[in-house]
Amino acid sequence: MPNLPAKAVSLTALPPLSLYIHFPWCEKKCPYCDFNSHQVKDGVGKSGFDEKRYIKTLIADLETELPNIWGRQVHSIFIGGGTPSLLSPEGMDELLSAIRARVNLEPDAEITMEANPGSIETDKFAAFAKCGINRVSIGVQSFQDEQLKALGRIHNGEEAKRAIQIALDNFKSVNLDLMYGLPNQSLEAAKADIETALSFKTPHLSLYNLTLEPNTYFASFPPKLPNEDDIDAIFEQNLDLLTKAGYRRYEVSAYAKKDQECKHNLNYWRFGDYIGIGAGAHGKISFPNKITRQVRERHPETYMAAMESKGNALIESREIDPKDLPFEFMLNTLRLSDGVDTNTFSERTGLPLNVISKPLDEACKKGLLDENPSKLMATDQGLRYLNNLQELFLS
Repeated sequence: MPNLPAKAVSLTALPPLSLYIHFPWCEKKCPYCDFNSHQVKDGVGKSGFDEKRYIKTLIADLETELPNIWGRQVHSIFIGGGTPSLLSPEGMDELLSAIRARVNLEPDAEITMEANPGSIETDKFAAFAKCGINRVSIGVQSFQDEQLKALGRIHNGEEAKRAIQIALDNFKSVNLDLMYGLPNQSLEAAKADIETALSFKTPHLSLYNLTLEPNTYFASFPPKLPNEDDIDAIFEQNLDLLTKAGYRRYEVSAYAKKDQECKHNLNYWRFGDYIGIGAGAHGKISFPNKITRQVRERHPETYMAAMESKGNALIESREIDPKDLPFEFMLNTLRLSDGVDTNTFSERTGLPLNVISKPLDEACKKGLLDENPSKLMATDQGLRYLNNLQELFLS
C-alpha cells in the first residue's frame, strides 16, 4: 500500500448520519455477553438505576456533539444496551422529545429499541410506540427452555413467544435476535428454533454464532459447544430455511424480507457516520478534511460524573490516520452480501481507490473478492472466511 501524506483525506460530500444511544443496564448479566452492560442494583429507585439522572446526562452529551453536525440530518436512531426497554415510557418520551428539539431528525426516521422478552409488557410497549419507537429488536436467542437456562437468560420459550406477539401488535417493524452453535445444540434443535421464529413472520431476523468472548463468564468456564463441522451444518440448514421462507442474507448475520433491512445498521456497514452517546458509546464523524472517532467513559457512574463535572465524558477523540482508513472501510463494507459500489470507497474515505489495488488483486486471486470492477463485494467464500479477507487490507 503506498505511503500516504498525513492529511490525505478530502471528502466532497459527507455520508448519512445516525444516532446511537447506549443504555448500560440489564436485569442480569449473561455469561456470554461482552457488551458494556451492568446488572441493575437494588436501592437505586424502584427500577434499580437512576433514570432521571441518566436521561439528563444523555441530553447534555448530545448537546456536546451539536457543533460537529450543524446542518446535517439524522436518518436513524438506535437505542441499544443493556436492556433499553427497562426505561419507563415517560423517560423514553422525554429522551426522544429532547432529541427532536435538538437535531434535524428525518420525518420518517427509523427509531429502534432493543428489548429482552423478560422486560416486555403490553401497556409499556404501546406507550413506547406512542413515543415514536417504530422498530424493536428482541433478544430471543432461543425458544428452548434448556438452552435459555444455559445462556443465563431470564425468560423462557413461552415468554419469548408472548413478547414477539406483543411487539408485532405495536411496532411497524420487529427483529428477532437468535443464536446458534449453543451448548450441546443438535441440528434438530437448531432447526426447531428457526422454524419457531419463522412462524411469526417478522420482517427481519439476526442470527449469531455463539462465540466465547474474552472477559466473560463463558471464557473462564467454557460450556461444551458443537464442533466446527456441526456448526457449519447448522449454518447451512439455517440459510436454507430462511431463503425458502423469503428472507435474504444481506449482511453476515442479518436476514430480511424485501425492503426490510435495518437502515441504521446498513449505515454502519456502508461506513456512514454516527453520533454515539451514553456510557461507553463509540462515534464516527466525518468532516471535509478528516474522519474522527470518539469513545465515552465506559462505566455508567463514571460517565455521568464526568458529564456533570467536566461537561463531557470523552476518553478518546482522535482523527483516523489515512493509512488506517482502507482497513476500517473494508472491515465494515465487506460484511454486506451486495458489497458497495467501487466509487463508495473514495466517497467515504477521501482516498483514491489505487491505494488498495494490491490487496484487491490478492483478494480476487484467492477467490475471496468478486472480480466485478464496479463492486467491492465478497464472494460466498469471502463471506465464509471474512476475517481472512478483511486482514488483507490491514496497512
